[in-house]
Amino acid sequence: MKIGIVGLGNIGSAHLAYLMEMDNAEIAGVCDIDRAKADKYAEMANAPAYYNHLDMLEKAGMDAILISTPHYDHVPIAVDAFDRGLHVLVEKPVAVHVNGALKIHESYERAKAKNPKTVFGIMFNERTFPHYVKIKDLLDGGFLGKLTRVTWINTKWFRSQAYYDSGGWRATWAGEGGGILTNQCPHNLDAYHWYFGLPEKIHGFAKIGKYHNIEVEDEVTAVMEHKCGLVSQFVVSTAECPGTNRLEIVGEHGTLIYEDSKLIFHQNRESMLEYSDRTASGFTRVETWETHIPIDYSQPYGHKSVTEKFLNSILTGEIDLVAHGCEGLNPVMIANAIMLSSFEEKAVRLPMETGAFERKLAELIKTSKYVKKDTAQISDFI
Repeated sequence: MKIGIVGLGNIGSAHLAYLMEMDNAEIAGVCDIDRAKADKYAEMANAPAYYNHLDMLEKAGMDAILISTPHYDHVPIAVDAFDRGLHVLVEKPVAVHVNGALKIHESYERAKAKNPKTVFGIMFNERTFPHYVKIKDLLDGGFLGKLTRVTWINTKWFRSQAYYDSGGWRATWAGEGGGILTNQCPHNLDAYHWYFGLPEKIHGFAKIGKYHNIEVEDEVTAVMEHKCGLVSQFVVSTAECPGTNRLEIVGEHGTLIYEDSKLIFHQNRESMLEYSDRTASGFTRVETWETHIPIDYSQPYGHKSVTEKFLNSILTGEIDLVAHGCEGLNPVMIANAIMLSSFEEKAVRLPMETGAFERKLAELIKTSKYVKKDTAQISDFI
């Protein structure tokens, strides 16, 4: 399968490294607006170098494209690729705002009308993580029964000022379109939506540059309400050390907790809701057992696993993706709603008006007085 990569920064170069080792992939071209970078990786991959995506789309003879550019570029590149009949795998987030995601969806539908086997994938690689797969399995199996509360604290996204200073586009409204919700947390927001669906109402509290010299959010707390009665708290930060990644899911049959690579189910002997209705006691509790859920880490997971399924879907004609590209819309909507709620200091109902956050973003870009002092490169990538 002839595939091209556009965007050769930290993550794009990582994708290229494993693609070069895959038997079912041929690097048809690499593209970056930084000519030196494009030339460097083209030599490594023994492939042509391109300096704008349109040249690569027209000349490289590709079957598929992997888009790993800064976020705003995802939409025009994906649209141009679909319009030329290519299969598309895009890095997260699919877009910065809801209307951007919808533009990609529309171009995908046009491509699919011409070729029903057009493949559209998104790089939600954390869906392949064994602990998240096991949680999904337990939820789908109904082990917790009716869900009542979710609390997800993920503050293990520590980023230094040097990280934010790297790259002229990073941590700016015009260059990235947001901070932790746009860059780090699309994975968390995707997992949230994958598990629990779209909330009905969101209250967001976002702190802008609380810990870093940036103009975007580096700490967020959100409260989300679902039609089924489920209420959740979502807390994220790029400033905490050592940080916490604790996901607590409460259902009528018990509480599931993921933390420190351990998955523990505090299982109720009977439904706590039914017990509450029938017991004559005011203080006795449901008997509970603690079970350590085994997690199989022997299976492959990560970015390469997502790309393998993408390529196999193209080659076999049987669509079997880790995450379909259209699934990228709702995590973007949740992120947009959190930020809009914070800016407007009121709850936002979902599905939200599609242009609401786009208009706010345009205002933030227009009124921005932020000047980045340094664009030095960082030496590591996580």
